[in-house]
Amino acid sequence: MKFDLGLYLVTDRTLSLGRSIEEIVEASVQGGVTMVQLREKDCTTREFYQLAVRLKDILRPYDVPLIINDRLDIALACDAEGLHIGQSDMPYSIARKLLGKDRIIGLSVESMEDAVEANNLDVDYIGISPVFGTPTKTNTATPFGLNGVREVMAISKHPSVAIGGINLTNTAEIMKAGANGIAVVSAIMSAANPKQAAQELKQLI
Repeated sequence: MKFDLGLYLVTDRTLSLGRSIEEIVEASVQGGVTMVQLREKDCTTREFYQLAVRLKDILRPYDVPLIINDRLDIALACDAEGLHIGQSDMPYSIARKLLGKDRIIGLSVESMEDAVEANNLDVDYIGISPVFGTPTKTNTATPFGLNGVREVMAISKHPSVAIGGINLTNTAEIMKAGANGIAVVSAIMSAANPKQAAQELKQLI
C-alpha cells in the first residue's frame, strides 16, 4: 500500500485540551497530515475499537491511512491500513503473518543496533525514536539527536519517520538530516488550531 510519511500524527487524548480525538484528527488532515496513528493506553478494548472505526470513517475520504499502535487485534478488527510496533511489542514476523503482506507495518528503532537489525526485516518504515527528549513519553531510550538521524539514514534501507520532541523550531533541521517525515504528538494535539498547526509544519517539510 502506498503511503506518505511526511506529516505523521500520533494521537494522545491526554494532550487534546478537552477536545475529541475525532475533531483534532479531521482538522489536522485538512491541514496536511498524511498518516494517523491511533495510540491508546488507558481505555478499554471496546472503546479503542469503536474509536478506531470512527477514525477510519473520517480518514477514508482523505485517503489517509490509519495505523494502530501496538494492538494487532484492534488493527485486524477495524481493518486498519497498518500497525506500528515497538521493540517490546508483538514480534514483527508474527505481526506480518497475521496482518498479511498488504498492510503497513512500522517499527520503532531506539538505537543504532535496532536500526541495523531492522534491515533484516521487510518492515514498511522505521520510526527513529526519540530524536529529542519529550514529556509525552518518559520511558524512552537516549535521544538520537540530529547526528543520530543522519547515522540511521546512512545505514537504513527503510524509509523513516522521526519522532520525539518535534515542533516548528526543529522540523526543517530533521528533514535536512535525511528523515522521510516527522511524527508529532503535542505539536498538533495541543495546538489551539490543529489545522493551522499542521499547515505550518507541512510548509517546513
